[in-house]
Amino acid sequence: MAARSKARKRAFQILFEADQRDASVQEVLADQIRHARSDDRQPPVSDFTMQLVEGYAAHVARIDELIATYAVDWDLDRMPVADRNIVRLGAYEVIWEDGTPDAVAIDEAVQLAKEFSTDESPTFVNGLLGRFKDLKPRLRRDADD
Repeated sequence: MAARSKARKRAFQILFEADQRDASVQEVLADQIRHARSDDRQPPVSDFTMQLVEGYAAHVARIDELIATYAVDWDLDRMPVADRNIVRLGAYEVIWEDGTPDAVAIDEAVQLAKEFSTDESPTFVNGLLGRFKDLKPRLRRDADD
């Protein structure tokens, strides 16, 4: 598995854990960093993982608003936890992470959905993130206003 794919997977796991614990992603990220430093059996948290988690945290309210607006027939709190956090991470990467091509960010999110969620999840994740990609210029402009 490529380094960036591993970093995305770790970032997803941090978002998922934070959601489950009802904790901030920054708190869980700090716990993971501390744990990796104190236990050499744990892999270190990569810079890209930190970049993704911190980037998501900077836009969390807007990302949840977008998901609630564009996830047809799905309330954010009723969405499967894995799907919700995969889409959160993917939305951040598609809309605000200029260092990653949109198609790569979407494909990586779909792969996470295949690994961690239901059979229907990859289609859902692909469709919603594809919509964000199409609306990206407007979504970024609206976020900057």
